[in-house]
Amino acid sequence: MTMTVEETWVAPQAGGPLDATVTIPGSKSLSNRYLILASLGSRPVRLTGLLKSRDTDLMIQALEALGVDCRADLDSPTEVTVVPPSGGRFRGGARVDCGLAGTVMRFVPGLAMLADGPTHFYGDQQAYRRPMRPLLDGLTQLGARIEYLGQEGFLPFVLTPPTHLVGREVTIDSSASSQFISGLLLLAARTDGTMTIVHSGQHLPSLPHIAMTVEDLRQAGVQVQANPDRCRWSVEGRGTGGTQLPDQVQVEPDLSNAAPFLGAALIGGGQVSVPNWPDRTTQPGGLLPKYLEIMGAKVNRVRDVQGSATCRVTGGEAIHGLGDFDLSPAGEIVPSIAAILVFADGRSRLHGIGHLRGHETNRLKALVTEITRIGGQARELDDGLAIEPVPVQSMHGAVIETYADHRMATFAAMIGLKIPGIRVRNIGTTAKTMPDFPDMWKRMLAGEGQG
Repeated sequence: MTMTVEETWVAPQAGGPLDATVTIPGSKSLSNRYLILASLGSRPVRLTGLLKSRDTDLMIQALEALGVDCRADLDSPTEVTVVPPSGGRFRGGARVDCGLAGTVMRFVPGLAMLADGPTHFYGDQQAYRRPMRPLLDGLTQLGARIEYLGQEGFLPFVLTPPTHLVGREVTIDSSASSQFISGLLLLAARTDGTMTIVHSGQHLPSLPHIAMTVEDLRQAGVQVQANPDRCRWSVEGRGTGGTQLPDQVQVEPDLSNAAPFLGAALIGGGQVSVPNWPDRTTQPGGLLPKYLEIMGAKVNRVRDVQGSATCRVTGGEAIHGLGDFDLSPAGEIVPSIAAILVFADGRSRLHGIGHLRGHETNRLKALVTEITRIGGQARELDDGLAIEPVPVQSMHGAVIETYADHRMATFAAMIGLKIPGIRVRNIGTTAKTMPDFPDMWKRMLAGEGQG
């Protein structure tokens, strides 16, 4: 479904208890990390189950601009073979469109440190408000020269790499995003000598995403010493030897993208199942089943004859508030959690998520604005969000803004399950991670399997 920004999408209501199985596309976080790691290697890597979305398309286009060959399988676009540039040297003189993708704007500048000339980075207008300075300060400590073409510390900019990349200790304040640490960790695999990254700030958000990067590096044969309690990470750089993922890598489903669908079982009643749920994962979305249980859902893990696990969530008689709750390990699923808590029978104080003010939009402000717009009660906290219980009959339909943020769009769809008259402006922004979201949502409500 293609809609213009001006058009609105009528969010369908749940006509009765749900009974659906929804297959979730590959993880955006893992897809883009694997694309980077494969590009840093010395031989081709075949990625299967790769997410096809705007963010991964932007990543592939960025890598190709830098001289990487990304060959999509004509019969299966979720299978891509990544061929690194010869000699491990990336092409200079490139223009990289970051769009609104945090993983592109914060991971690809590390690759540009290995190019044979300057790289120009730009993106969507809204991306020019997303902070970049901590990463660029770190790259400057490693010898980069940054020319800002607009506001200092933000896109657009031109990065000129050093003539030689030597490992050293780099200190940055990554309080605004864990992606700054991850971007430096990925680059560290290619330094000559050990590179140590130190976070100097008080709070470090989304530690599971850093753990994901560390595990992916180790999977690629890189030695990493992680000490998150002391906010220090050391990587044994391999120079031009770089990284080497296995010849074939399977991408897990995006567990954060499962949140709107599994959460729908609490709001609409009935059950929703997501197959291929990993037994062990570094994705923050892996915490979702535990959170849903606390809110009153029944969660089961069912195995098929091949041993693959399906996560099945059944809504309870009531949705419970979370009280004072630390959501810092899984900030990216906050909009979905907030949509569920709008219908809770108790108050919630979600803490540890102040960094969401620097995502695709200021998500805390956006959530408060849209919850208030429909007659709910919410307010910002210094480090999070407070949501008060309001009877469903006191809330009403409205046109919900998405702020070009895919998770605000799925938040709105969840609200529309229970409140009639919800219309969503720019539902197409979900193409960032789920290009087929509107149809997937309708098929879920129709009880159709999505294999």
